Amino acid sequence: MRATGLILAACDTLASKPKLLKASRRAILETDRQTKMILTNCAACAAPLTHDHRKRCSRCMGRPETDQFRCMAMTILGNGLAYAQHHEDALSVGEAELSMLRRIGAPEQQILVAQSNLSNTYHLLRRFEEALSTRQEVYSGRLKLNGEEHKQTLRAAYNYAFNLLDLQRFGEARSLLLKTMPVARRVLGESNDTTLGMRCCYAEALYKADGATLDDLREAVTTLEDAGRIARRVFGGAYPITVGIEESLRDARAASSARETPSDS
Repeated sequence: MRATGLILAACDTLASKPKLLKASRRAILETDRQTKMILTNCAACAAPLTHDHRKRCSRCMGRPETDQFRCMAMTILGNGLAYAQHHEDALSVGEAELSMLRRIGAPEQQILVAQSNLSNTYHLLRRFEEALSTRQEVYSGRLKLNGEEHKQTLRAAYNYAFNLLDLQRFGEARSLLLKTMPVARRVLGESNDTTLGMRCCYAEALYKADGATLDDLREAVTTLEDAGRIARRVFGGAYPITVGIEESLRDARAASSARETPSDS
């Protein structure tokens, strides 16, 4: 499994809002040996939750769909379930939330965040085709809403490329990264984790392709060597991006060495 699997969620999700994530964590109690989750209080309004299979807050869920607390409750519930690794439950909540946001005509920014969270859940459930379709929509939406140089657009491009690699669509990943990687290097900088992740994905698209040439393999090694030096200097050797780059570098070197060394006949 590639250690580069650091899916960069949109920065405006709960993962980047420590207060909301902390509230979500407090709302989660693992209560039996099968780690069955029961939410005791709504993280949005603090009201007691009903203990039925829907784990719903009667106060929030009784509100109109356009109500801020109801929307917040669904987001926090979905992310809390994902945090507790109840991914099937998180998927149900995420799909319901996205459907509701579209139905009430929510702002595009809010819809894109919900789609990004949903694509992460699809990926964790190894439903890669659905993850890819959703990530493609998010990337397209970010291009229209934010433009090609916005950090959210670049993160969406990285996530999209990452899923293309999961499905071994190396040519498409390479084409996408050739277009977006130079923008990330210019806008975000060489030491940004999105930029480094893109460079690692690009190298993987080179050396893993069936038709990879010797030049492709050498370029992959050179790319990973440079990205690895930057990642180790900036983030340290234990950081996931660094670990993933160095793992990919070993694989790329092995592929290049096998191609350059004549096989015994």
